[in-house]
Amino acid sequence: MLHGRQRYGRLVSSGQGIDGGREFQRVAETLLSRISGGAYPEGSFLPPQRELAAELGVSRDTVQRVLRMLADEDWIESRQGRGSRVLKSQRIRSSGASTAAQGKVYLGDFIGAAFRQAEVTLDVFTLSSESLDAHIRVQSELIRSGRIQPQHIGVRMLLPSSSVDLPYVRAVDDPDPRVRERVDDITRRHTSSLRDAMLNLKHAQTVPSVDLEIRHIPLAPTNKLYLLNGNEAVFGPYKVLQRTIHLAGDEEIEALDVLGLDAELTHFEKDADDTSVGSVFVSSMQKWFDSVWDLLSE
Repeated sequence: MLHGRQRYGRLVSSGQGIDGGREFQRVAETLLSRISGGAYPEGSFLPPQRELAAELGVSRDTVQRVLRMLADEDWIESRQGRGSRVLKSQRIRSSGASTAAQGKVYLGDFIGAAFRQAEVTLDVFTLSSESLDAHIRVQSELIRSGRIQPQHIGVRMLLPSSSVDLPYVRAVDDPDPRVRERVDDITRRHTSSLRDAMLNLKHAQTVPSVDLEIRHIPLAPTNKLYLLNGNEAVFGPYKVLQRTIHLAGDEEIEALDVLGLDAELTHFEKDADDTSVGSVFVSSMQKWFDSVWDLLSE
C-alpha cells in the first residue's frame, strides 16, 4: 500500500503539455540518476546537448530545459561554450573496513546493495526528497529489466512540516518567501516522482509488496539520514552557507541555504559486536527514527 499525509501533483509544469512534461520528467530523472549514482562524477562535464538529445530521443529544447532545472537546483553549472559541469555528488566515507578498501563509494552503491535483498526497507530523514527519488528511479529500472528481484520494498520518509520556520533556506535580511517556496517546490516535484516510481512498480506487479509512507515532523533537519535494511546507516550534516540563488525570471537573491551533498556522508554498519561504533550508531539512529515517526510525525 502506498500512502502519505499529503498528495502531490504530477511533474508536468516544466514541459509543454502532457507529452512534453513526461519527456521532461524522463530526461530529468535519467540525468539525476546518473549524477547521484556516480556515472557523472563531481567536477566532470555532461555530454554535449546534441549528444544527450540523440541518446535520449528528445529535442534539444527539452534537454536545455532539464539542464536549466538542474542548474537551478545546483546539481550542475552551465556556461556558454564550456558545457555543463557537475557540482555535487554523494561520495561516502565508510567506517567498515571492507567498504573503505574500495576507495570512493556513493550512496547509490549502498542503496543498490540494499535492493539486491529480498526484503528492502529504507527509513529516510531529509530536507527534500531529490536524492532518494533519483536512487529509487535507478533501482526501478533494474527491477523492470529483471536484474534484481526484491519481494518487498518498504520506504518511510520524514520531511520537515511546511509550518516549520527553517533557520536556513531563507533570504538574507529579507522576509522574501520565494526562497522557501523554491525548496518546497523541489520537494513536491521529487516526492511526486518518487510516488510515481513506487506506484508503477506496484501496478506492474514487478514487486509483490510495495509500501511508501511519507510523514512530516515539526523539526528542521540538521542532517540527512538513511537507514538501510535495519543494518546500515548513511549520515551526513547539512552544510549552511550564504550564496546567490536564482529565482524565476532570472532574478537573483542572496540567501542562507544548505548543501547536504557538499559534505561527505559517513556510512555505518552493524557487525557481530553489539558495542562496536557501527552497531551502536545504527541501533541508536533506528531507535531515534522510530520514536520520531511514532510520536512526532503527522
